[in-house]
Amino acid sequence: MNNHQGSKAYLVGIVMVAVLGGLLFGYDTAVISGAEKGLQAFFLSAPDFRYSDFMHGFTSSSALIGCIVGSGISGLFAGKFGRKRSLVFAGICFFISAWGSMNPESYLLPYGKPSWNLLVVFNLYRILGGIGVGMASAICPMYIGEIAPSNIRGMLVSFNQFAIIFGQLVVYFVNFLILGDHTNPVITSIGQGFSQVVSGDPWTISTGWRYMFGSECVPAGLFTILICFVPETPRYLVLTGQDGKALRILTRINGSEVAQQTLNDIKNTMTEKTEKLFSFGFMCVFVGIMLSVFQQAVGINAVLYYAPRIFTDMGMANPMMQTVIMGVVNITFTLVAVFTVEKLGRKPLLISGSIGMAIGAFGVALTFGNDSLSTVTMLSIMVYSASFMFSWGPICWVYMAELFPNTIRSSATAIAVAFQWIFNFIVSSTFVPLFNMHLTRGDDFGHWFTYGLYGVICVVAALFVWRLVPETKGKTLEDMTKLWRKQA
Repeated sequence: MNNHQGSKAYLVGIVMVAVLGGLLFGYDTAVISGAEKGLQAFFLSAPDFRYSDFMHGFTSSSALIGCIVGSGISGLFAGKFGRKRSLVFAGICFFISAWGSMNPESYLLPYGKPSWNLLVVFNLYRILGGIGVGMASAICPMYIGEIAPSNIRGMLVSFNQFAIIFGQLVVYFVNFLILGDHTNPVITSIGQGFSQVVSGDPWTISTGWRYMFGSECVPAGLFTILICFVPETPRYLVLTGQDGKALRILTRINGSEVAQQTLNDIKNTMTEKTEKLFSFGFMCVFVGIMLSVFQQAVGINAVLYYAPRIFTDMGMANPMMQTVIMGVVNITFTLVAVFTVEKLGRKPLLISGSIGMAIGAFGVALTFGNDSLSTVTMLSIMVYSASFMFSWGPICWVYMAELFPNTIRSSATAIAVAFQWIFNFIVSSTFVPLFNMHLTRGDDFGHWFTYGLYGVICVVAALFVWRLVPETKGKTLEDMTKLWRKQA
């Protein structure tokens, strides 16, 4: 290692371990897409209670409640225990949740016997996993942003989103392989908020969903072990008075000359160890919150979580395979952001992505349900999804890592990401009722209204970014302190 230039290999190694948290984020939130039908059929046979559609909707999205809690406490954990130890805790939550979701009986309840108590325990395990996801979603970008040099920070933080989408693709493929020659059960609505199993493979109903949840134990265990070997971030070390450790890490990453200058810049913006949340003005926090809100309100997770169900409604012969194809498209366009964010900047990608998403959403709204235009519908969904992947997907996380001043970053990021998960829950839990309004109305109102609404929100998001969001390309984290101090 050249002490004057720093070690790129060391930096890349640290970042690759950190982005495993993003992979687990994607894996945990998307695993439900393949498992939810088998899980629904399993609990529909419970003898001691009647499993309603509302209960299934809650069970399918209960992890999001944990995500809200996890992101909400991430600031407290990151500030009190450090970024690294908080990620270790998140990894432990991931692992216990994966094991418990696979085996919710936990050797205490009768195995394979659906019951109300088993449903409660299953949801508690999913909420625990959500706490890990929520913490990782806030702290991983923060960790990478505080470790990375300013000239490549946007690219490295974007890799976190790449890992999220890669995790989703991996679990789509894993679910596809686990299902194998087996089939998901056919479930139909019988009215008044209840459904019944029309036909189903016994293995899928009793075992398949367990393997899908349990498969997360492998990446969760790997992440928890590897994160123990990465350093704490220099900015947190300075906050806690460990300047010597901070300088050694900065030197190893940036080289001795740049390290000393970076350390001086950090110390100059940290004369106060803690500051009130609105010390830099209301707009600083408001912009961060609204970026998080728009990332979810554009409706992307309604597509990611319910992709197999959507493709089934479109009449696709193999919806799980279509979901895998969509995952490949998502990966490809996330790489577009990774390799252009430092050249084009953050704002142009967000604005162009918003416009692309609006076009895709309006395309779905106008063509869904028309068999002669099914190809246009499919392409519109791909445009919608791909546009998100090179814009709001990665760039929102870049802003979460860059936007806030050092002394309020952990608390401001926690609040902004908590809003992200709140709106994720709102969008995910309202999508199916909105989308299925045609079942009671007898027309396609639910289809065009749902995607039309998402399209309008995309347009509003583009205007918001254009008018209110600052460009952070090429700025150090200490520059953001000065920028918001001037505007306060």
